[in-house]
Amino acid sequence: MKFHLVSGACGFVGRHTVTELLKRTRDNVLMIDDLSVGTHPSTWLPNFSSKKFKDVEIIGSEERLFYWKMDFRKFLQKIQDDPKWLENEYGLKVELGDAFHFAAIVGGRAKIEGDPMAVALDLSIDAEFFNWIAKAKPERVLYPSSSAAYPIHMQTESDAAALKESDINIDGNILGMPDLTYGWTKMTGEFLAKIAARNYGISIVCIRPFSGYGEDQDLSYPVPAIAARAARKENPFEVWGSGKQGRDFVHIDDVMDCMFLAMDKIHDGTAINIGSGRLTSFIDLIKLFGKFAGYDPAIKPLLDKPVGVHSRYCDMTFVKERLGWEPKISLEEGMQRVYNVAMTNVKK
Repeated sequence: MKFHLVSGACGFVGRHTVTELLKRTRDNVLMIDDLSVGTHPSTWLPNFSSKKFKDVEIIGSEERLFYWKMDFRKFLQKIQDDPKWLENEYGLKVELGDAFHFAAIVGGRAKIEGDPMAVALDLSIDAEFFNWIAKAKPERVLYPSSSAAYPIHMQTESDAAALKESDINIDGNILGMPDLTYGWTKMTGEFLAKIAARNYGISIVCIRPFSGYGEDQDLSYPVPAIAARAARKENPFEVWGSGKQGRDFVHIDDVMDCMFLAMDKIHDGTAINIGSGRLTSFIDLIKLFGKFAGYDPAIKPLLDKPVGVHSRYCDMTFVKERLGWEPKISLEEGMQRVYNVAMTNVKK
C-alpha cells in the first residue's frame, strides 16, 4: 500500500493537505507534527476515532492515517538510521508516494521580527528533509516556499509591484534581499529544490503562497482575528500599523487546487505563485467585514506594532499560462465564509 508523507501535518496548510489526500486517493498518510503550532487531528478530522500502537496514533475507521507527535527531524533521523524502522517497529511496509514538507518554525509578524534566530531553525529542518528525499526518492515532492522570499525593495509604499516568479532568479548572479530569516530560509529551500531535481532526479515543485486564509484558521492569523472582532462589532477597530499596508489574500481551497495541479505538471523545482493577483489593504478588509456585520467602525492605527512590508501581491500570469489555473473563490465569497464562522463562534 502506498504511503504519502506530510510533515507539519497538523498546521493550517498541512491539515488541509491531509484532508485532500483522503479525498483524492485511497492511499495511506504518514503524519508528523510536534503540535508546537498545529492542533491535534481530533480537533479537525470529522468523525474522529483512533487507537494507539506504541508511539503512533492510527486514525479513522479505515486506518489510513498514521500520526506521530514528534519533531520531524527526529522522525527523519529514525528512518535514515534504520531504513526498515517503520516495518520493524510498526509492521508498516511502506511504498513511498508523495512527500509534502510543511514542518517549520512559523509565526506571525511578531515572531518573524521578534525572534528571527528561532525562525532560522527552519534551515535545519529543510536541510534534513532535502537530504532525506535525495536518498528516499519519493514519487513527487511539494516544497512550500513563501512570498517572503521576494525582494523587499519591490514591496515598499513608493515602489510596489505585482511580484512575478522571475523576480527571484535562483540561477542568476544577483538576488534581492528577502524578508528576514524566514524569507532567506525559503529562498534557500528553493535552491535546494533545484539541486534535488537536477542532481538527484527528484520530481519537485515549489509554491509561493501569498496570504492564505480559511474558515478554520486560528486567531493568531490576521483574517480570522479581524473577522472575530467584526462579529463582536468592536469600535474603535484597532489595526496594526496604519492599516494601509496591503496583502494578496487567497482562500485555502484555491491553494490546495493549484498545489495539486502543479505537482502533476511541474517536476524540475520551478516555483510558482499562488494568489489572487489583487492587493487589498487591511483597512479595506476591515470595511468588508464591517459591511458583513452591518456597521462602520472607526479605525484606530497601532503604529508601534510590527507590520512587515507595505505591499505584497503577485502576478499570476505565469501560472495561468503554464497551468491554465486561476483562483475560483473571490475575496468577498471567501471572507463571507470566514465571517459566518466567526459569527457562529460569537453566538456560542
